Parts: sequence; structure tokens; C-alpha cells
Amino acid sequence: MTKEIRKSTWAGIPVLLILLAALIATVAGFISALAAQSFALAVPLALLGFVEFFLLFGLFMVQPNNAVVLQLFGRYVGTVRDEGLRWANPFYSKRAVSLRVRNFESSKLKVNELEGSPIEIAAVVVWQVVDSAEALFLVDDFENFVHVQSESALRQMATSYPYDAHDESKIALRSHSKEVSENLLGEIQERLAQAGVKVIEARISHLAYAPEIANAMLRRQQADAVIAARTRIVEGAVSMVEMALEQLSKRGVIDLDEERKASMVSNLLVVLCSDNDAQPVVNAGSLYG
Repeated sequence: MTKEIRKSTWAGIPVLLILLAALIATVAGFISALAAQSFALAVPLALLGFVEFFLLFGLFMVQPNNAVVLQLFGRYVGTVRDEGLRWANPFYSKRAVSLRVRNFESSKLKVNELEGSPIEIAAVVVWQVVDSAEALFLVDDFENFVHVQSESALRQMATSYPYDAHDESKIALRSHSKEVSENLLGEIQERLAQAGVKVIEARISHLAYAPEIANAMLRRQQADAVIAARTRIVEGAVSMVEMALEQLSKRGVIDLDEERKASMVSNLLVVLCSDNDAQPVVNAGSLYG
């Protein structure tokens, strides 16, 4: 496994000034040697000037939040993270790698969720290179690797959960976004660890049923909502009727037999559970008449 090795280099500005001064002095000496027709001195000065000019190719720039990977004839030497103008062996090949935070949105994937219903899903992934050596040498193209593996992890995660939770104790894609995002982040990080990449955030950006079943699932969701609402209304109505009978009995307002209680319960439930406003009916006779 190739791990990043920090490489120390020389500050570039002092080296640049020294090389320029040496090159100017060498050129001046070479011209003087030619003028004096001293070829024995001119040849070494020409070679020295060539070496000084070649050393200028050792200068390179490191941008903020970037790293430069150094190689010597294919062998990894180290990584420079010091910002600014730097100087290293001119024979080193230099390749810049961005360490900045990046993000991308995956394409909309069509997959089957845990219960087999086809859905469309997409995610936003925020990531950063943390090991330049692994990013360059352990995978062929680390940017493409991040995209492909992220979509693979998203597809795997989507098949592990249902779209909707029919049981509140179960995690669902639509209702448990925090848990799903944490699981997705873990799935992606596991795949990208070998590429020297850290996943900072992963969250679902698009989630919907596939078009061919969208209408049927919408009706199902509406039916579930109606049932849940009716259940809540009935629970509240029963509690209110129970409280009313308890208060009437406790305060001695009226003494109700079982038949009168049944009639009162029926009337109250109709009033409390009806979709429309109740229409009062005045009964001038007896309940038993």
C-alpha cells in the first residue's frame, strides 16, 4: 500500500534569485571569455550556464489546498503541501492534486426498494482527497472512481430499505432521512477508503416512485393518510365520550340507564366523527315512546 510521505523542499524565491544571479554572472564571464578568445574558459562557463538554466526547471508552484506529488523516474518520492514557490530536484516529475472539498450529484438511478417497488433515487456526495499518494497510485482515475463507487453504494443502500414505513419501528427512505444518510455515507466511505478519499457528507437529493407506479402509490399513500386520520379521530372521540359520561355520573346531572347511555354514545360519536357539521334534531317525546 502506497501511503503519502511528506517531502520537504527548498523555498523557491531564494533559489530563484541565487540561480538568476549565478546565470547572469556566468553569461557575463562567457561573453568576456569569448571577447578574449579564451576558449578553454568559455567552454566550462557554457556548461555551467546550461546547468544553472536546467536547475531553474526545479521550480514549481503549490496552490492553496493543493498538493504536488513528486516522482523520480516512476518511483514515488513524496508529496509537497507547503504553499507558494518551491524548488526540488529538476529530475522529479511533478503532478498537482487538489485537496479542496468537492461535491457532485449522482444521476437518477432506477432501482427496486426493499419491498420490490421501482423507485428513482439520486444523492449529493461531498468528498475530499486526504492521501494524495493513494489517490494517484492505487486507482486509475480517482475522480471517476468516486463517482462510480458512490452510485454503486447508493444503489445498494436503496435496496436495503422500503420507500415508506408501514411500521414506525422500521427505517424507511422517505421518513428517516438522517439514518439513511448516515448509512449511505458509511457505504460510500467503505468503498472509497482505498482511494485516499474522505466522504464528508452524503444525502439523498431526489426520491420518488418510478413513473409507471407513481399514480397507484399516490392513491395508496392517500388511503394510508385517511386511515391514520380516521384512527386518530375515533380515538379522540371515544376519549371525549368516556369523559362526558364520567363527568355526568360524577356530578349527578342525570342518571342514565344502559339504553340511554348507548343512545348518547351513538349520538356523540356521530357528531364527533362526522365529516360534516351535525344538524340538531329536537325530540319532543320520550326516548321510550
